[in-house]
Amino acid sequence: MKLTLRGVVFSALFAAILVLFSFAQISLPFTPVPITLQTLAVMLAGGLLGARYGFLSMALVVILTAIGFPMLHGNGGLGVVLGPTGGFIMIWPISAMLIGIILPRIRVQGFMGYVAAFLVLEIFGSLVLYLAGVPWLMYKVPSFTFDKAMAAACYPFLLGDAIKAVVAALIIAPVRQVFPPARLTGSSSHSVVRNTDLSV
Repeated sequence: MKLTLRGVVFSALFAAILVLFSFAQISLPFTPVPITLQTLAVMLAGGLLGARYGFLSMALVVILTAIGFPMLHGNGGLGVVLGPTGGFIMIWPISAMLIGIILPRIRVQGFMGYVAAFLVLEIFGSLVLYLAGVPWLMYKVPSFTFDKAMAAACYPFLLGDAIKAVVAALIIAPVRQVFPPARLTGSSSHSVVRNTDLSV
């Protein structure tokens, strides 16, 4: 699997965006899971870079954090990656990859196109995270039952994640009209739907 210099540079850029977004957080008194903009960075990475480089950008953050670099809200180390929120962190690369596989095949044109893009971003950039994050939280905090874990790590964040999916769709659609993933990363391996008016 060949990587382009442009793709690696943009992967590093989106990794830096996720690190920056991690500092925008609001702690909640009833859960170790804070409100952050990190999910938005995952959506943008997958939607703009495609599967390969979206995965790479998020994997960079996870690996460097695990090594000990203070990548997430100024903290690093295995304690962060394997902590109560580790399920969410470890699934970021997979989430970005799934978005990168599916979203470039959608024409984000007109109302229904934006709805389709929103659903892809919401399902694979948000709901998929809970499939890993909630069970991991239950594992790390044995006193959390499933209902308590959902109340602590899922329900309070659904509205915010939906808003982030809307914002991501509004950003990704116009950018991809000019810079589809293949052009942005200098790769020809992405399958992108095109039409004559450059809508994707």
